[in-house]
Amino acid sequence: MPHPYTDLPDTAFWSRTAGVAGFDMTQVPAGNDDLVIHTTDRIVSAGSCFAQHLARLLPTQGFSYLVTETGPADRQFGVYPARFGNIYTVRQLLQLFERAYGLFEPRELAWRWGDAFVDPFRPNVEPNGFATLDDLLADRVSHLAAVRRMFEQCDVFVFTLGMTEAWVSDFDGAVFPLAPGVHGGPEGESDCRFHNFSVPEMVDDLRHLISNLRLLNPSVKLVLSVSPVSIAATYEPRHVLVSNSYTKAALRVVADMMTREDDLTTYFPSYECVAGHHTMGRYFQADMRHVTPEGVRDVVDYFTRLYLAQGPATETPAHASPAAQTTRSERDQWYEVWCDEEQLTAP
Repeated sequence: MPHPYTDLPDTAFWSRTAGVAGFDMTQVPAGNDDLVIHTTDRIVSAGSCFAQHLARLLPTQGFSYLVTETGPADRQFGVYPARFGNIYTVRQLLQLFERAYGLFEPRELAWRWGDAFVDPFRPNVEPNGFATLDDLLADRVSHLAAVRRMFEQCDVFVFTLGMTEAWVSDFDGAVFPLAPGVHGGPEGESDCRFHNFSVPEMVDDLRHLISNLRLLNPSVKLVLSVSPVSIAATYEPRHVLVSNSYTKAALRVVADMMTREDDLTTYFPSYECVAGHHTMGRYFQADMRHVTPEGVRDVVDYFTRLYLAQGPATETPAHASPAAQTTRSERDQWYEVWCDEEQLTAP
């Protein structure tokens, strides 16, 4: 007798060739195959370390990658559209938006790192820190202006969700990408505490962010993904494998909930493509955490085949970002430096 599963496509079944057996990257379906990115669409990305691969490689695939803050490659210019560094949590991205538009002014202005100052919200953007507090504050003004341009000018925003664990100020709720002391810290006693975000908290934050962003940029399309790179460390009193399972499961639920309620938001399955056990780990390096160059290439190729409108760009769009100051080889050279989370495991 016919039943609800009778007429479903092969991709709905684990055992059928088009589903999981005979795995091929292009067979992993995205949440919305209707999304099309044209060569003239200004695309930006943010998120965890894995998101940097999109920033490095999408311009080589025919996408118009928008960069609103340019400068030397060894100071994190060009890693993302603006020099905001790794954005690991949804709350961190929401607060970046709020800080850029004067909706939130954290009490923490700067942290000390030896004789230098570091920005607690992007602690590694200056390799040697800022020489003076005035230098840091002046750079932050121009940086937040670049962030505003990014939000207002982009046509497609790709956000890679990476972590649920964070360090939060008890004073005003400011979220930092690193715990105090890892790379700089407040001169006095820190008021930061550990916090592991729940699914309802992250959904509410993402919903709030999208609502604010659409007031400025009503037609912007969002592409959500979950980083396949496992967390480097956990502050929870349990094994890092257990914490990593929670992190990825929670982030995946958040992405799913948002794509169901927002017609202009889709999900790109980079996590499933790389970390699904049907790949038998072939996309992971020996540490079983970092993704191999092959995995990165296949994910970016799949993103391109899935979303990029057919036909190569005939000319560089007038709004395209300059690429001369941050070449691909330079970004590759400095890539490891820009993963803030790696510092948690340093001796």
